Amino acid sequence: MSQAEQFEHLLRELERVGVDPNTVSAGLGVRPQDALRALAELSNGAGPEAFLAQLRAVMTATPGRR
Repeated sequence: MSQAEQFEHLLRELERVGVDPNTVSAGLGVRPQDALRALAELSNGAGPEAFLAQLRAVMTATPGRR
C-alpha cells in the first residue's frame, strides 16, 4: 500500500469511528500502522476518547515503544 493509500485508509477509519481527523493532534508522533491497529479494534462511532484509549493500549503493548 502506498503512503497516499495508507493515509486515505487512515482518514476513512478515523471518520468511521467518529474522530474528526482535523482535531487529532495526539497522533502526530504515532506511526500510521499503530493508529490503524487501534482503529481496527473499535466499532463504528466509538468516538475520540475510545480511539485515544485504544491507541494508548496499542502503544504500550508494542515492543520497543514507551
